[in-house]
Amino acid sequence: MGSGILSGMKRVLRTPVGASDHVIGEASAAVTVVEYGDFECPYCAEASSGIHLMLLRYPGSVRFAFRHFPQEDVHPHAVLAAEASEAAAIQGKFWPMHDRLFRRQRNLTRSDLNAVAREIKLDLAAFSLAMDGHVSLTRIKAMAADGRKSGVRSTPTIFINGKPFDVAFDLQHLYDEIDKELAALGK
Repeated sequence: MGSGILSGMKRVLRTPVGASDHVIGEASAAVTVVEYGDFECPYCAEASSGIHLMLLRYPGSVRFAFRHFPQEDVHPHAVLAAEASEAAAIQGKFWPMHDRLFRRQRNLTRSDLNAVAREIKLDLAAFSLAMDGHVSLTRIKAMAADGRKSGVRSTPTIFINGKPFDVAFDLQHLYDEIDKELAALGK
């Protein structure tokens, strides 16, 4: 287990965070944390609670973006869960779906996802239409392809201001890296 920014790595975030990303925080934030994640990955679920704490610790200074990297070979429901989050995003409810998917990652069948859609009060007809039509599948695959171009091989993979961060972190290492970035920017 390491900590901090991965040394000697040539990986770099290829696509900057933009309008099409799922983001919490202001574009003017000094530090941007990007996660490539998989809703069925237990390590991503663990990271999710740490990300929430990070956002509470650095209000206004840090923004967070989540990008899909479903690992279908080991997580058979990952793509379906990603599609459900995108179907919720169409209705402006990506983050409520995101949070519930991580809390319920052992229950990601279509009927489970429909239940979550009801719980967060989505228009169920629109949700079903998006799911049945796989309207976001191309977007999900594009995020994963972009992740591979950035050197992502597993989940969660985290970048801090475009640089890879070792996910074998504890929260203090994450905070230390954010503090270094803020200090370097005079914030």
